[in-house]
Amino acid sequence: MSRDLDLSGIQLRKGDSFKRIMLLPDSCVQLTVTSPPYNIGKEYERKKSLDKYLEQFRPLVDQLYRVTNENGSVCWQVGNYVSDGSIVPLDIPFFSLFQDAGFQLKNRIVWHFRHGLHARARFSGRYETIMWFSKGSNPVFNLDPVRIPALYPGKRAFKGPRKGMPTGHPDGKNPSDFWPEVLLEDWESAIWDLPNVKANHPEKTSHPCQFPIELVERCLLALTNPVDLVLDPFLGVGSSAIAAERHGRRFIGFELEPEYLVAARRRLALARKGKLPTRKMGTPIAAPRGKVSEMPTEWLGHV
Repeated sequence: MSRDLDLSGIQLRKGDSFKRIMLLPDSCVQLTVTSPPYNIGKEYERKKSLDKYLEQFRPLVDQLYRVTNENGSVCWQVGNYVSDGSIVPLDIPFFSLFQDAGFQLKNRIVWHFRHGLHARARFSGRYETIMWFSKGSNPVFNLDPVRIPALYPGKRAFKGPRKGMPTGHPDGKNPSDFWPEVLLEDWESAIWDLPNVKANHPEKTSHPCQFPIELVERCLLALTNPVDLVLDPFLGVGSSAIAAERHGRRFIGFELEPEYLVAARRRLALARKGKLPTRKMGTPIAAPRGKVSEMPTEWLGHV
């Protein structure tokens, strides 16, 4: 066991993620859930060529393979790299890095959200992807905590030894790999449509690309068991740590930016007291209302 890193509870540390992960013991992490910088020029990153950007992650991915349990997983959430008006979906080149390290891709999850920058020269982007990689062939996968209501719960077998018996599961069905915002009706359509953390979202901080807590919760509930160790090498303002705290998992996370680390520790402290504003998993999306949701009078009759 490393003398530098305490793996007994919830630890939020400052420092370079690669150097910190090198201090972790082999096979100690059950789940890594994170969203790396996208190389789009945010305040916490220096924009590089796409090749240089990707190559900087290769040693980190190799280290993630080393520290992941044989039945452990990585959830790697990414968007698009943009250069001169052309986009590269980052999940495509990242797949090769993880495959080279020895990981197996179990699912490519589409996370849909309804808010973001409006594009002028192409359709506005409204989704990102979460790649679920496993280290071995039989990762932990707990379906029951994330089941969704079945569309036809009363369906029964019409032949065979179970004729006349219900064919589904009393707790619902598998939500699949297409996730919309957490409306029960949308769960049934198999889209992960969680709202991104913008504007009046209760979890909003100064971080420009903040992880919604409920996105982490779904991954954590399905891919870990209580007391398992969860890792986030790009901690940001601590959404993954808060999800781990909520559900009785150990956690370790690293963050370079002092401002975000301070925010993460503050939010975790509030969460432990039950005072952190959050959006509860499964909360319906509020319908637009007020003047801004109405057609401007000068546009009425526009053809």
